[in-house]
Amino acid sequence: MLTLVLPAYNEARRIEASLSRCADYFRERGLTAEILLADDGSQDATADVFHRAKIGLPYKGLTYRLLRLPHRGKGAAVRAGIMSAEGDPIVFLDADLTIPVEILDLFLEALATGADLAIASRYVAGSVVDRPWWRRVMGDVYRFVVHALVPTDIKDTQCGGKMYTAEAAKNLFARQRLDGFAFDAEVLFLAKRAGYRVREIPFALRQRNDTRIDFLRDSPRMFRDLFLIRLNALRGVYGR
Repeated sequence: MLTLVLPAYNEARRIEASLSRCADYFRERGLTAEILLADDGSQDATADVFHRAKIGLPYKGLTYRLLRLPHRGKGAAVRAGIMSAEGDPIVFLDADLTIPVEILDLFLEALATGADLAIASRYVAGSVVDRPWWRRVMGDVYRFVVHALVPTDIKDTQCGGKMYTAEAAKNLFARQRLDGFAFDAEVLFLAKRAGYRVREIPFALRQRNDTRIDFLRDSPRMFRDLFLIRLNALRGVYGR
């Protein structure tokens, strides 16, 4: 059984459509899965819509769980979901499915051929990215800073779609500390230290205009958190 973690914050308008699309994906492939919604303290009806929507999705190969969490950030929600997951492998996708659920085909193939982690990447051959120029500039700046501060050979740390073997997921997220958006870079930094094999997977991205990330608001915390990764490593916070 696979576990799909969907971190969500105020996703009442989208979660029903996302659940339906995920259920169709698993039904068409005959896969059993646990769908776990990690609700990061939503202030709208996300939880109510989730409970109502799952009743209308009769595929018997799926189980649904909801984690109601205090609002601490995407990193905290993903960590809670992964540490609660019962399946193997474990994957998380952003709840709006900006990264399409069909990418799981390629993730599963990567794990079956030796990878410990498979991650969606905008910067590998075969990816098609449709987003405004200003978001490309923001992404390139953040990517430059990540590579300057956090030793990693991963081209794209930030995409909201990653699959792990259960062993790798539990090990990495037990060590991971950051609650905000920089948690992705932290986990991949830890994966490199632990010697896990990471494979980047191309995909087609159509960027939503109502993204949760506000560059002016969020970038100071994101850059601070990148420094914290290096500081935590130097202080031995992550262990050996």
